[in-house]
Amino acid sequence: MAGITTHILDLTHGKPADHVAVALYIFDSAQSAWTSLKKAATNSDGRLDSPLLSGEEVEAGKYKLVFSIGDYFRRQEISLPDPPFLEEVPVCFGIADPASHYHIPLLVSPWGYQVYRGS
Repeated sequence: MAGITTHILDLTHGKPADHVAVALYIFDSAQSAWTSLKKAATNSDGRLDSPLLSGEEVEAGKYKLVFSIGDYFRRQEISLPDPPFLEEVPVCFGIADPASHYHIPLLVSPWGYQVYRGS
């Protein structure tokens, strides 16, 4: 299954991060700018209901996911500074093989995050 998918795990509470806004961009080298491709939100399992892009929509290039994590942690009633340390988490990655599946999980707390290419 080719495409771009993600999920988010809340390391502070040990659970999936639900209702987190996620935006996907592609870098347009001709314009030297990021172009918005899709916006979605995670479900109760911390995943999207469908891939951000399916196999036939993916092309080689530079992509960026932006996770609106500050809003999520405010909803969890965590005492955060103003502004919070992490409001948005941008993850830039490249796709060299559009026929492959790119799963980008995010492990997050109010103070840090980790991202990797999953399966």
